[in-house]
Amino acid sequence: MKFGVVIFPGSNCDHDMIYVLGKIMGQEVVELWHKDTDLQGVDVVVLPGGFSYGDYLRSGAIARFSPIMTKVIEFAGKGGYVFGVCNGFQILCEAGLLPGALLHNTERKFICKNVFVKAQTKNTPLTQAVPQEKALKIPIAHGEGRYFADPEVLKQMNANGQILFRYCDENGNITPEANPNGAEENIAGVCNAGKNVFGMMPHPERAADAELGNTDGKFLFQSLLSLVNA
Repeated sequence: MKFGVVIFPGSNCDHDMIYVLGKIMGQEVVELWHKDTDLQGVDVVVLPGGFSYGDYLRSGAIARFSPIMTKVIEFAGKGGYVFGVCNGFQILCEAGLLPGALLHNTERKFICKNVFVKAQTKNTPLTQAVPQEKALKIPIAHGEGRYFADPEVLKQMNANGQILFRYCDENGNITPEANPNGAEENIAGVCNAGKNVFGMMPHPERAADAELGNTDGKFLFQSLLSLVNA
């Protein structure tokens, strides 16, 4: 499977993603500069976490207008798979590829720690191989990760199975105390109605290498790879 990882000025998690996709998962990976207009025939476009230029205005607000995003939007519109993590999630929301927005954390502080999330559906390419009964330990690192959407939009998203992950405790209980940033309904990740564009705040690429003592994030990448045999 061929992955394209988009690199924006100031990115700091792009090579983490490239390493996991290439070295850990054994897939072909190409780097896509934000000014590129050729997706190089990739099967999946990945917008990695980390900061992008213009985040001082609003996370992802300027990066959303990079030349490559026109091609990413076209790619997604034709059913192509797009996966955004953290800042990538913010950019996808700013670009209108995902519903809702990411706002400042409730306590207005940057949060960097391990959290637990629980898959809410198996009916998407990103979650089909994720055990729904398991609380996945995956780190977060963000200052604007509080997911918000209009109540009617949330209602529709729930009905359509667009909620991918919710924050939970280590036993899988979805509680207010397990919500690290004040996200609506403990939402940690969502997809579009077509289920080909995905976004999440936690960093699965930081939980995919046995040397780090945690491989819970590999479930997501294994799920995407199962598309090859679909």
